Amino acid sequence: MNEPEKKLKSHIIQSVIMLVTVMAILGTMFCADVFAEASSNNEAGEMGMSSAKADVTKFAVIAAGIAFGLAALGGGYAISHIGAAAMGAIAEKPQIASQALIFVALAEGVVVFGIIVAYLILNKV
Repeated sequence: MNEPEKKLKSHIIQSVIMLVTVMAILGTMFCADVFAEASSNNEAGEMGMSSAKADVTKFAVIAAGIAFGLAALGGGYAISHIGAAAMGAIAEKPQIASQALIFVALAEGVVVFGIIVAYLILNKV
């Protein structure tokens, strides 16, 4: 591997680590109510949610986030590779532009399915 490829690879790894770190920090800050546990039954009764229901909700929110996050990452990865290949193919043969666009749309469908799964998980709670 030559020097520019190594530099690009390390930059991508650093970017992914930074993104995950920022997402974890923001998730902790803005979802603190989901992770908070009632210290007594009175507090749980005041919130209108039992301790068991709070646990189920906590894991449902985490599952929905993972479902959507992995679908978005997978869709983005697929679109990056399919889009690059499609643009190269269109540059050589412009008649296949509509076919190439269909493949890109199929990769975007993965993200849509991730949104649907996250929505179904959150509606189940």
